[in-house]
Amino acid sequence: MIDSNHYRWGSSHLVFATAVLLGGGNFVAVRFSNQELDPTWGAALRFSVAAILFIGIVTVLRLRWPRGRVLALNLLFGLLSTAIFYALMYWALDRVTAGVATVVMAIVPLVTLLLAAAHGTEMLRGRAVIGSLLAFGGIAWMTLGSSELVLPLPALAALLAAALAVSESVIIGKKLSGNHPAMTNAVGIGSGAVVLLAMSALNGDTWALPAQPEAAWSILYLVTLGSVGLFVLILLVVRQWTASATSYMFVLFPVVTLLLEAWLLDEPITLRAVAGAVVVMSGVWFGALSPASRVDDDRAGLEVAAAAPEAAAG
Repeated sequence: MIDSNHYRWGSSHLVFATAVLLGGGNFVAVRFSNQELDPTWGAALRFSVAAILFIGIVTVLRLRWPRGRVLALNLLFGLLSTAIFYALMYWALDRVTAGVATVVMAIVPLVTLLLAAAHGTEMLRGRAVIGSLLAFGGIAWMTLGSSELVLPLPALAALLAAALAVSESVIIGKKLSGNHPAMTNAVGIGSGAVVLLAMSALNGDTWALPAQPEAAWSILYLVTLGSVGLFVLILLVVRQWTASATSYMFVLFPVVTLLLEAWLLDEPITLRAVAGAVVVMSGVWFGALSPASRVDDDRAGLEVAAAAPEAAAG
């Protein structure tokens, strides 16, 4: 007989891997999109169309729109994961290299774990902390050379705020993971797109559709697989995993981007990058994907559940 828990864990690994592939492709697609479109407008266009698609799915499935606390959480999810995160990232990337930004964003798993522990939804586990630090070290080794280490204080503050925003959004996504992912994203991405459109208008961006084939295909990818597909998969993963384990996607995205750029753009892969990628994947395996990490997650979940009634009684 097949162990249903083992089957669910294996299938969630596949969903996680697919999400990582799609997310890594986003960085390459944004690179092409930004060659023609103003960055904030490109993000606003991407998420506006994705929100329309999600609303269409919700309408066809006749899902009930959220109200009250669930609606508020949905709106906060969209504000953090779409509007604030992408606005801060685009602003920072005008001032630092992508390599520097990647290193700062590699703290997302650790920040997510610390926030989840502060919320009382996860225990602070040694394995997860070590895995997060290994992944961070691998990203730093992959992407930083002495000539790239330029990080102005405002850009650092923006990147740290972006990491905080997306980490909190993953935790909120965990709270919403029992709902239909199309509904969560219809509300969340829709609200985030409205904010991005307002920011684009304030920036004086040119609102135009892409004319160059590369930019047009990039937007098509970002709307479909890079937004609709990726955001659904993230919610499906966080439904089965802890928020901190799910957040390891953010340190694997650059590894996939590196491989895609080598394949599509003929950019060389250095021995330094390969060594860093091995360290990153080791950290992700140790902290999130290994069977031992699953045991830790299950044990921590039981401890949190046991502590909750005690806290209520106290």
